[in-house]
Amino acid sequence: MVALKVAVPNKGRLHDASVKLIERAGINIISHKERVLCTSSKDGNYTIVFLRTQDIPSFVSEGVVDLGITGKDIVAESKENVEIIKDLNFGFCKVVIAVSQNSDINSVEDIPDGAKVATSFVNIAKDFFKQKGKMVEVIEISGATEVSPQLGLADVIVDITSTGSTLKVNKLKVIADIMQSQTVIVANPDKLKKAREEVDMFCLAIDSVMLAEEKKYLMANLPKASLNDIKTFLPGLSAPTVVSLLDKPDEVAIHVVVDRDKIYDSIRKLKQYGASGILILSVDQMIR
Repeated sequence: MVALKVAVPNKGRLHDASVKLIERAGINIISHKERVLCTSSKDGNYTIVFLRTQDIPSFVSEGVVDLGITGKDIVAESKENVEIIKDLNFGFCKVVIAVSQNSDINSVEDIPDGAKVATSFVNIAKDFFKQKGKMVEVIEISGATEVSPQLGLADVIVDITSTGSTLKVNKLKVIADIMQSQTVIVANPDKLKKAREEVDMFCLAIDSVMLAEEKKYLMANLPKASLNDIKTFLPGLSAPTVVSLLDKPDEVAIHVVVDRDKIYDSIRKLKQYGASGILILSVDQMIR
């Protein structure tokens, strides 16, 4: 097996969630303490490189690492030659256009030609306004974008937001969404051709955790006469597993995987059919 080099955010909102996901997938990282820049998995199958989130697309594109975990917004901004191979369903945010709450600008159409737009997402902003036919001046800043209108540096900002609370605190209002973003896995296109099996194995391990997060393992004792009734609402992956109980010929134990959001509705129905000894267990990993 070819050892894969995987880039992971070294800090910030995506670091902890990325490391947790990898380790839950059974890839045990030797060390991920602060200031550790490179480590490996205990089985030697993966080298983990901790990088700035913004730098990961370029490292993947150049082939320095094979895979990377970063934000979809970062990928769009970088314009690097990488392939998004998986959405990870965390780190959700939006790239938005915002202005001062007391501004007369209430839509993109209201933005006048020549307006100053402050952002760290220069490429995304330029592409968006070009598509809209707006002649604006994009000003690149590396931080504190939200204060730009208050300081008179810009009329408009392009920034990311997850809850919108920071924008409200800085007396800004959103007038348009540019794109939805979340954490993704990106791959080097050449590596996908040369090590497809290894990449697929990594993604399978990640998939097993993501699928398990949406499921619960349910166990219960049930009168045998109720089996046909429960099949209608407890299909499991294909059908509930049924186990005979010692010295209780009229009862069985059922084992079934249930969607997390349906667990208590399932329990309510089970109890109506005489279920007892109900256990709810977490599912660590699961493969379809």
